[in-house]
Amino acid sequence: MIDLRSDGVTRPTPEMRQAMANAVVGDDVLGDDPTVNRLQAMAAERLGKEAGLLVPSGMMGNLLAVRLFARHGLSVVSEPRTHLTQCAILGVNGGNSVAVAGNKYGEMPLDALDVALAADAFGHPAVLLCLEDSFNGAGGTALAPAYIAAAADVAHQRGIPVHLDGARLFNAAVALGVDAAEIARPADTVMFCISKGLGSPVGSLLVGRRELIAEAAHQRHLCGGAMRQAGVLAACGIISLEKMVDRLAEDHANARLLAEGLAQIEGIDIDLDLVQTNLIYFDVRRLGVTGLAFEQALTKQGVQSFAVGPYTVRVVTHKDVSRADCVAALSVIRRIAAEMSK
Repeated sequence: MIDLRSDGVTRPTPEMRQAMANAVVGDDVLGDDPTVNRLQAMAAERLGKEAGLLVPSGMMGNLLAVRLFARHGLSVVSEPRTHLTQCAILGVNGGNSVAVAGNKYGEMPLDALDVALAADAFGHPAVLLCLEDSFNGAGGTALAPAYIAAAADVAHQRGIPVHLDGARLFNAAVALGVDAAEIARPADTVMFCISKGLGSPVGSLLVGRRELIAEAAHQRHLCGGAMRQAGVLAACGIISLEKMVDRLAEDHANARLLAEGLAQIEGIDIDLDLVQTNLIYFDVRRLGVTGLAFEQALTKQGVQSFAVGPYTVRVVTHKDVSRADCVAALSVIRRIAAEMSK
């Protein structure tokens, strides 16, 4: 199978497996796992923050960040397609989500953002702004540091903190040719995943000011996310940060290859402007089938994808998918599209 469902399906490299076996461990709940501590320090330094916290998933990292700033009934502002909104993280935390629609790239108009931060429908000011980069809901677009800084400035002028969901932050940084810290700089807290394009089997990091991360560690414990000898996982994360970032450019090149090939297939619609990282979304409605039907047809022919809407299919490139795999996948997609259009 050529697995294009997600970059979350990546398997640890042989070097990661060896590092897991050799990892020096302690008790992370007590703060004395040296490998976890090293990863957390590396993550914080890499993004220009004071401290970091290893969490089991990006979902938990985002949840903890929201819990730091928002209590029940208080308003959190985000673009409606963000992962925090789509996965109901704000609702789980009891927060009131205030959506500000962005353009096709995911950029919210700054004047509309300012209005939303000032007050919700009941006249209460917001307590948190959540941004996302790269922006999955907008097709994997890489929001520029200038926009992140401008949006954060609007919030900070009102005394409102900013959380950045950077699940694929390093994809955005590589696509833009900038340091990840430049994108992260305006945010009070940042979450990024090591278990997606960076190849680790488990984990995400939440980084920010020292006092915020100390409270996040407490909240992690309350949410059941405290881990004991987590150094066996952190060892992989260290390799992710040291050796897996630069190679993301290969995933982006493969995604572009796939996208440009898809654009030439009759009956498939794709916006090439949105293919900026490793995510590709395309529409199959002109073939007269649903996204799920197209996904199922691909699976039968050895290509796994993910139907994300009535007529929309997503494919994602990652380290375990080669250029040859992408060429082979395009051949399958072309053949199935031709059969369905008859």
